[in-house]
Amino acid sequence: MTRTAVLSDIHGNLAALDAVIADAIERGCDSFLNLGDSLSGPLWPAETADRLIALDWPTIAGNHERQLFGAALGASDAFAAARLTDRHWRWVESLPAIRVVDGELLCHGSPSSDVEHLLFSVDAAGFRASTDAEIVGRLGDTPPLVLCGHSHVAADRCVSDGRRIANPGSVGLQAFTDDRPFFYAVANGDPRARYAILDEGRLTGRAVDYDFGSAATRAREAGFEDWALWIETGRVSP
Repeated sequence: MTRTAVLSDIHGNLAALDAVIADAIERGCDSFLNLGDSLSGPLWPAETADRLIALDWPTIAGNHERQLFGAALGASDAFAAARLTDRHWRWVESLPAIRVVDGELLCHGSPSSDVEHLLFSVDAAGFRASTDAEIVGRLGDTPPLVLCGHSHVAADRCVSDGRRIANPGSVGLQAFTDDRPFFYAVANGDPRARYAILDEGRLTGRAVDYDFGSAATRAREAGFEDWALWIETGRVSP
């Protein structure tokens, strides 16, 4: 029997990643899947890359892996890019945008875009749960189970045509803000690391304690006060 740990959005938070790995192993997980956005952030990008390369899990690229190769980097991407070695760059470049593992489709955002939320939507009214029609329209021709990340919010939904979409939440960052296509904020209100266990079709979400204080201190020392707050509180404002 295979019990699989599904992870996403580590964002260079090695402390959270190590806690999730330990929790998953304790619960009998014998395989791991990583849905991307692994390194970017003012934390431990190179050390996280070293850990993931050594583990050699099935892994896909998130939007932040793609953005690392862009000409105009955001602050969190620039922090990570400045600390990666040639070995790390080769690994990042090798990651596919989507892949199928044991009949399950892995994507970061949606199957067609790494910046499009699948289970959530962003419009002028803010960040909200997607309708059934919106989700089906984004799926395209996919297997019965789709695993996605990007939103940092754990969710598990079946849509009208019988397909199931699950998001394990974020390992490393429980709150953030973005301005595409409109400004919005995501806040889980709890700093614990998230992942999910897939066992014979059952998906169980996990929230894991870790030393988020050390991660927040790391972000603060790098000059990222917003990240420090997001990490230590899971909120976007005090």
